[in-house]
Amino acid sequence: MTFTAPKRFFKVLSLIERAAAYAQGKGYGAATIEREIGLLQSFLKNRPELAIDIGGNVGSYTAELRRRNPHLEIHTFEPSVANIAKLSARFKDDELIKLVPLAVSDKAGSATLFSNEPGSGLSSLTKRRLDHFSIAFDATESIETIRFEDYWKERLQIRQLDIVKIDVEGHELAVLKGFGEALNATRIIQLEFGGCNIDTRTYFQDFWYLFKELEFDLYRVTPFGSERILQYAESDEFFSTTNYLAVNKRLIQNDSRS
Repeated sequence: MTFTAPKRFFKVLSLIERAAAYAQGKGYGAATIEREIGLLQSFLKNRPELAIDIGGNVGSYTAELRRRNPHLEIHTFEPSVANIAKLSARFKDDELIKLVPLAVSDKAGSATLFSNEPGSGLSSLTKRRLDHFSIAFDATESIETIRFEDYWKERLQIRQLDIVKIDVEGHELAVLKGFGEALNATRIIQLEFGGCNIDTRTYFQDFWYLFKELEFDLYRVTPFGSERILQYAESDEFFSTTNYLAVNKRLIQNDSRS
C-alpha cells in the first residue's frame, strides 16, 4: 500500500521554506531600492563623489542616489530608446547626471536587446524563456555595447568609483568581466542575482570566486541588514531576485579622503 502525504502538508513546508529564505534575503530583492542604497552607503566612511548606475531603466535607482547625495556625480547607462527618453526628461535639469545610451558588457559592438515590451524592466541581452509566467519575450531592439574599462579610462580618467550598481537581467558577470582594472578602483558594488541567471547560465559560484580573488567581501541584502557570506554554499544558488553588496576591503579600510 502506497502512502501519500496530504497536499496541505507540503504546502505548509513550502511556506516555511519561503519564509526562511526571505529572512535571509533570498528573494527579497524586488522593490527595495531605498533599503539597498541605505545599506550600501553604511559601508562608506566618506561622502561618495562618483556613482555608476548600469541598467538605469527609468531612473528609480539614480533618483534615490540623488535624493541622498545632492552633490554626487552619477553616470547612468541604459540602452533602451524608450527608457532613454524617460531618463532624459526626468533628469534634464540635473547637470551632475550623465546619461549614456549604451549597454555595458564584456566587449564593445552591436547586440540585440530582448524584452516583452519596449522599455520593460525585464529587458535582457539574452532571449529569456518565460513561458511559465505567460510572458512572451518577442520584442527586440538593436543596441550598442561597450566595455566599462574603456569608458573609465577615456571618459572618467581612471577616477575612483565610489558606488557601482549593476542590474542587467542576468548579464552582471559579463559587465564585471568588462570592468578590467576599474574593479580595483571601485569601493562598493551592488548587483542582482535571480531568475535571469537561469537563462544566462551563470551561477552565484561565479560571483563568489570572482570577488574572493579580487579581495572583496560579499554581503547579501536582507530585511534585517546585510549578511556577510563567509563561504560559498550550493544553497546560495537561489534563483529569485536577491541583492548583493561587494565591498572592496582595501579601499574601504584605507579610505582617508575628506
